[in-house]
Amino acid sequence: MAIQRDFAQVNGTRLYFETAGTGLPIILLHGHACDTRMWDDQFETFALSYQVIRYDQRGFGQSAVPTDEPFRHIDDLQALLEYLGIPHAAILGMSMGGGVAIDFALAYPEMTRTLIVVDSAPSGFEIPELDTWFATYVADAQANGPKVANQHILSIPVIRADMAIPNVARRVEQMHLEYSGWYLLNKDPSYGLESPALQQLDRISVPTLLVVGEDDYHSFLEAADLMLKKIPHVQKVVIPKAGHFSNMCEPQRFNAAVLDFLKMV
Repeated sequence: MAIQRDFAQVNGTRLYFETAGTGLPIILLHGHACDTRMWDDQFETFALSYQVIRYDQRGFGQSAVPTDEPFRHIDDLQALLEYLGIPHAAILGMSMGGGVAIDFALAYPEMTRTLIVVDSAPSGFEIPELDTWFATYVADAQANGPKVANQHILSIPVIRADMAIPNVARRVEQMHLEYSGWYLLNKDPSYGLESPALQQLDRISVPTLLVVGEDDYHSFLEAADLMLKKIPHVQKVVIPKAGHFSNMCEPQRFNAAVLDFLKMV
């Protein structure tokens, strides 16, 4: 399969991306401390039927780290789509990437063909447990360095189910230990929507799929149920025996759920 690997100079930054296949474009947005590799079980499979684009968001993977200049991840995505000549796409995001996907659908509805949110929550949805561990994570990185903090974060409850699967644990550990920790050591200049997505979910008009692992953090299950009630054209799939990284824990079930959904839109 022919895979294009390149960097795009867009929106005042440099984003690493990969693309393969033809057809409806699908954008894959990774989670925090991860990168394009978290989609290894999806990238080529989806590219058999669609054009698939995965990229490292600003400050992660091979993409440039932020400067002091304020920016929005959703504007980076919009600029990348324009750079690639893509007028609209299916936007698929996991965890942090899911939040970006939701915000993008609200800010750029004309560029969003369909929305797929994986093990995530809309901005404005409070998850106190994650706020607590993230504060500890940042303090650990600033006191002991990001490599130590990234090692400690691999034992947090939200990914416990994932880390019990050897091949998933190996891949998650590799990504986390190679994460630079930029957002842990620096003030985050990124910002979101003027009004949190939680207050605007009824404005999402495109077909939407919610995917959540059966063993994911309870708060993410609650977030999926809330979005199921608020988003007009939505359906939910629960992946059995999967944790927070449902696409990695049960890739065959995950891929089937996404591809079945895309056939209907």
